[in-house]
Amino acid sequence: MTNSATFAGLDPTTLSDMLTVAGSPGFDRWKDQIRRTGGCSNPIHLQGWTLTQDKTTGETLHRYSTDTEPGGRLRVACGNRRASRCPACAWTYAGDTYHLIRAGLAGDDRRDIPATVRDHPRVFLTLTAPSFGAVHNRPDNRPCRCGTRHPEDAPGLGTPLDAESYDYAGAVLFNNHAGQLWDRFAKRLRREIAAHAGLSQRALKEVLRLSYGKVAEFQKRGAVHFHAVIRLDGPDGPDAPPPSWATTELLTGAIEAAAAHAYTTVAVPAAGDQPIRRLRWGTQLDIRPVKAFGDGSDITEQAVASYIAKYATKAAETTGSLDRRIGNREALLVLGVPDHTRRLVEACFDLDPVYPDRRLMAWAHMLGFRGHFSSKSRQYSTTLSDLRQTRADYRAAQERTARGLDDIEPDTVLVLSSWTYAGQGHTPGEAALAASIARDIQLNRETAREALRDQLALEGALT
Repeated sequence: MTNSATFAGLDPTTLSDMLTVAGSPGFDRWKDQIRRTGGCSNPIHLQGWTLTQDKTTGETLHRYSTDTEPGGRLRVACGNRRASRCPACAWTYAGDTYHLIRAGLAGDDRRDIPATVRDHPRVFLTLTAPSFGAVHNRPDNRPCRCGTRHPEDAPGLGTPLDAESYDYAGAVLFNNHAGQLWDRFAKRLRREIAAHAGLSQRALKEVLRLSYGKVAEFQKRGAVHFHAVIRLDGPDGPDAPPPSWATTELLTGAIEAAAAHAYTTVAVPAAGDQPIRRLRWGTQLDIRPVKAFGDGSDITEQAVASYIAKYATKAAETTGSLDRRIGNREALLVLGVPDHTRRLVEACFDLDPVYPDRRLMAWAHMLGFRGHFSSKSRQYSTTLSDLRQTRADYRAAQERTARGLDDIEPDTVLVLSSWTYAGQGHTPGEAALAASIARDIQLNRETAREALRDQLALEGALT
């Protein structure tokens, strides 16, 4: 068991429950189950059985039932992507996102993505929200407009200088329409590339394809912005090189034109006491070429993939909001939601009856944002489903080996099973122990990563 100092400060009820769990006859098997989930904070409980038989002879090759498990249950990972809900499952999700983004930058033979994508024009783009009012910030480490030089971790960063004049309605409506703004930007970008190349839209499709992977991030002020990798391919996707005229410079110019174009706006009609609005991206546009191996630049394949993966597991809770739906205004006060974030949530409440089709009440905890946090175009790279299946196949192969079924052809095997949902989560003591297991797993991963980094550095020095 982990050093007892890990559990210092636990309340007596949790500590008593933890000791009960640790002293139970099935503790070792329970611990094994939690390790297999990666230290999941909120595992799903299943009850059931599986029976593996030889199709030809009917011989039973393996039998499993949860009757022999602790509490008669099998615990499997919840799979939640939010780090605020389950750090262990979020770590897995971030890893999958990293591989997905990096595969589209560096290639992956296992996913049929050639390494030649490194030669395709690709940039790392950040699209930001417009201003809804002056906020406390750190402009190039200079004093803020309020006259204070704020430290990096100042709690007031991103909050309005004047909350009464801040456009809270505009901020949540922007978040709510951000997905549509991206869709319009992507469509306009294709048109701008065609215009820069002197081609029609139809002719462009015959010679070039635009691919991307993106993630949403909440700024401190509670406004959504998007980070995206955008890549130019030939007409068949990553397997084909783009035409010679499709350069990084052309892509950069097309992005600048698309982001500023009148088409890349969303009109919100006047309703109630709200005026008509034309929502658009902010003027802060960051476009940086992605380097294959680095040339002193921070924008390398690994850095971009890591950056996007980091934000794939976060949401509006980074602003002080909740990571689940909020039923009423009283909950904001009871749970101590910061004033600026509370006003954004309340703006969603106020605007919900004004724009009923936008479902602002349902997405108030997301400050109005209702889109996917991470998404990609079809041919950018592999899919999260494919990565999950690879992991499942690996686990299945491990199980076959453990059961001595490696030499049996899968087509000759019949698997019967029956599973039912039996609950979710941990008791207080189990939660403390699971958190300890998750920390041990994370420490082992970090140690292994450091060892690999040292080995690669040594190999590089020797060569």
